[in-house]
Amino acid sequence: MPLLFHDSLLPPGEWGLWSITESEDWLRGQCKLFPREEDQLLYIKGEERRREFLAARQLLHVMSGRRERAELVKDEDGKPHLPDSKFFVSISHTVGYSAAVAHPQPCGIDVQRIVPRIVKLAPKFVGAGERKQLTEKEELEQLHLIWAAKEAMYKAYGRRQLDFKRNLFVELGETATGRLRRGAVGMDFELAYKIYPTFVLVAAVQCGLRPR
Repeated sequence: MPLLFHDSLLPPGEWGLWSITESEDWLRGQCKLFPREEDQLLYIKGEERRREFLAARQLLHVMSGRRERAELVKDEDGKPHLPDSKFFVSISHTVGYSAAVAHPQPCGIDVQRIVPRIVKLAPKFVGAGERKQLTEKEELEQLHLIWAAKEAMYKAYGRRQLDFKRNLFVELGETATGRLRRGAVGMDFELAYKIYPTFVLVAAVQCGLRPR
């Protein structure tokens, strides 16, 4: 398994990234699915997407250190969790890569391929304060970091109906942070990120809470 990294994240949290080079048959042989997961896989069209589905779950299992894999269950809003774990979990995948994070605090993760068209989409998710942080030389990567950070915070929140421009805010830098504001709801996040030649990876962990 080409595990690119598996590191601690705001201990006792962990995050990891997997480069998917294995066949679907190999992944199915390694990742023993539960009946509900088998049903989900049946509805996924395209071998690449099925490999991403399998790889993300296998990565989460490898990170857990358990002998037996636990089922990844999704709630009514689509937020995944492990029924017998005190850790929150989140997964993400893009073409060729799967990522996962686990932490006692609400968390989310997102991996995004770097594509030029994000520049045209930026006005839909980048606020005025975030626009001031952009530099001409690094704008493309920074826009992807902002988008991925907001996706990660959205996953940590775990509910629908968030406006990425009006409800989510990102402060980039060596120590990156994020905020979610929606009515009476307020969540603050510590952000961790990695920039690769063709994609970016961002994890968000809510701060200021006691572990469950």
